[in-house]
Amino acid sequence: MNAKNFLLSMLAVASIGTGTVMIASPQAHAESTSVTSQPKLTGKYVLQAPDLAKGVKMGFGSSLVHLPGDPDNVFYTSGDRGPNGEVEIDGETRRTFPLPKYTPSIYKIKIEKGKISVLSSIPLQVKGKDPVTGTSKITGLPNVIKHDEVPYDATATKVISYDPYGLDLEGLAYNPKDGTFWLSEEYGPSIVQVKKDGTILQRLVPQGMSAMLNSPAVPLKEVLPASYLNRRQNRGMEAISITPDGKWMFAAMQSPLRNPDKSVDNSRNLRILKIDMATLKPVAEFVYVTENASQFKDLKQSDIVISDLFAINDHMLLIDERDKNAGTKAQIKQIYATDLSAATNILGSYDTPDKFEKTLEQMDMTEFAQQGISIPTKRSVLDAVSFKYPYEKIEGITLLHGRTLVMINDNDFGVGSTSAENGTQLWTFDLPTTLK
Repeated sequence: MNAKNFLLSMLAVASIGTGTVMIASPQAHAESTSVTSQPKLTGKYVLQAPDLAKGVKMGFGSSLVHLPGDPDNVFYTSGDRGPNGEVEIDGETRRTFPLPKYTPSIYKIKIEKGKISVLSSIPLQVKGKDPVTGTSKITGLPNVIKHDEVPYDATATKVISYDPYGLDLEGLAYNPKDGTFWLSEEYGPSIVQVKKDGTILQRLVPQGMSAMLNSPAVPLKEVLPASYLNRRQNRGMEAISITPDGKWMFAAMQSPLRNPDKSVDNSRNLRILKIDMATLKPVAEFVYVTENASQFKDLKQSDIVISDLFAINDHMLLIDERDKNAGTKAQIKQIYATDLSAATNILGSYDTPDKFEKTLEQMDMTEFAQQGISIPTKRSVLDAVSFKYPYEKIEGITLLHGRTLVMINDNDFGVGSTSAENGTQLWTFDLPTTLK
């Protein structure tokens, strides 16, 4: 090792601690910093979710967005692939879909007097016929045999149909330039453009996916990196946001890619894409390093994820980073202001071990320093644990006027989730400073 690399490795940040300031080399710089004053909790709003079936509640909260010109108490959110669960049979974990014809939807909601009201729902549909529903409406069933989980019926004994148009929706964004929604989803992973009436216009997929997916009613564009096909099951494209000027779209993976395999499940390195809305092609990719699980009690690294993001501008994001615990067991429920301006663009690099010594997911902070990779800085804007936030899944965040932070939880349709027992809640906070 030469002197320069030795110095970089000595200065590299080997671990992060929430609420600390770390000083490092120019290549591996400060990651987490604390805030000097606290946000103010200004409102809690509850959804009285109706039943969809026995043991199944209406579900949404996977995302949250506010449209320009709408009242400050009106938002849009989405549900994911619908009620589903895991059942163990003969030592095999099977994914069940008790309502296989459930249609993923976008919901317009209003908060008032402590309640969440649903103003309208927008079921997703194609210009044609879905092979499962027999109508234009799609399902939330997996797309591709072997690439996706095997879908079973409610008894977990019968394999049901795959759906090439099925979507497991997570993030929701709005483009003010053309009035369309963009949603990220976990199957592809992919990003879909949707009209306000719910019609799917196109789908951005990883390179190499078109050959796997027979979906003539939805045009496919292979613009996402091929490495994204190595996403971990149920940990795909979780978060998405478009800058207020409509020029840039940011999308983040929930967990590290299984790149090259499962051995990296405990990696701290997640990927964030920056996409040019004029060409719909990625122009940058950044490594986002999650908190170090070893600094917390009984917390696995693989249980620290990104659940949503909000684009303040072309380089500043709010990142929703959380663990998979709820209530008093929760340790990480952070909203970070994340600055990409000095971070290294790694697009096209560290994707395959044959081209580089290691993939991005195999690297640590010392190796980032040795390779000259600068990671985004981040500082805590909101620590929801300090407000005794009761739920596991903060999955939707948005920002109004640079000062009002709004977040919502995913209730998982009341199926197999402790956070769903009390339904869906939306919380609002006033921040001590304006974010620009």
